[in-house]
Amino acid sequence: TESKKILPGEDIVVVDLREFRLGMSICFDLRFPEFYRQMAVAGAEVLVVPAAFTRATGRAHWEILLRARAIENHAYVLAAAQYGKDGASTWRYGRSMIIDPWGTIMAAAPETGEAVLIVEVQREHILRRRQQLPVLEMRRLDIYGG
Repeated sequence: TESKKILPGEDIVVVDLREFRLGMSICFDLRFPEFYRQMAVAGAEVLVVPAAFTRATGRAHWEILLRARAIENHAYVLAAAQYGKDGASTWRYGRSMIIDPWGTIMAAAPETGEAVLIVEVQREHILRRRQQLPVLEMRRLDIYGG
């Protein structure tokens, strides 16, 4: 019932950070692939997802949704996840991940415990994937819009 206390955002946010363009989101946004597609179309090459998934939904959906967003947009996904019990005694899943534009998990934390994930991300990897399979340019806006 988070929506009773937290207002939704109003904008798609893509920012420049050194040589990369970052698309900003939160965990619930993972359920809306069109949101991530709009960030990719706006130039996002890295998708950032801070999260507080519950243990049940995390175990069922976390990895598959993160990998899908990386694959369908040929973007890196950096997903930092809370773990342990929150203030309402709800268990949070944890399992922070870094995923490459091909959907490969480059680094993953355990479900519990603190972890620091460090990988080398390369812009060339994004550009190569987007050139090999140019899904962003091949969209059929005449059929399904957006």
